[in-house]
Amino acid sequence: MTPTKHRLIVHEDAKSPVAEAYRTLRTNIQFSKTDSELKTIMFTSSGPGEGKSTTIANTAVALAQSGKQVILMDCDLRKPVQHKIFGKKNRGVTNILVEECCPDDYIQETEVDNLRLLSSGPIPPNPSELLGSTKMQELMDYLKNQVDYLIIDVPPVIAVTDACVLASKVDGITLVVNSGTIRPEMAQKAKDLLAKAKGHLLGVILNRVEIEEEHAYYYYYYGSDSKKIGK
Repeated sequence: MTPTKHRLIVHEDAKSPVAEAYRTLRTNIQFSKTDSELKTIMFTSSGPGEGKSTTIANTAVALAQSGKQVILMDCDLRKPVQHKIFGKKNRGVTNILVEECCPDDYIQETEVDNLRLLSSGPIPPNPSELLGSTKMQELMDYLKNQVDYLIIDVPPVIAVTDACVLASKVDGITLVVNSGTIRPEMAQKAKDLLAKAKGHLLGVILNRVEIEEEHAYYYYYYGSDSKKIGK
């Protein structure tokens, strides 16, 4: 299987402005740790098409390049793409949860040192129920004990309940928003939903902002204060 048009630019073009922006994001994530543990980080977006999964993949690569052990877990059980980005088989989360398999049998090595992938597996009829199950909590506990960071890709928060189901189970949440399409009220709603689900919002990535003078496609901004998207 070959990767799709999604580029792992941090791995493929490490000297680009975009790769440098991801390294800045990595630094901000690492410094966002306070007194509490920060090992499980969930990435979501307000709606579809905001560049969430590509952002997650590159962030995971950047963390792995710093020498941290990372597992990227694709919990977008509705439209998974991480297996396509990395060119891997789509066997993973749902196989483990439904068939009660050993997680180690489904964790796949990637071409990036220190980074492993647990893809979503076959799309189930009941994604929210699976993500909220006791088995899912057990799987997350098992994985985070093996790594420095467990990075989790979930569906957009407004579209379905999956992100809210996992919000209180992770150490921190990063919200990806598309500067070209996001409406302020949608970003505010996404923030409110995560807060209501008792999630800890680390910050926001503003995606797809053109920087003409640098001929770069994207600029990634990470703010540690969730008030940047609403009062």
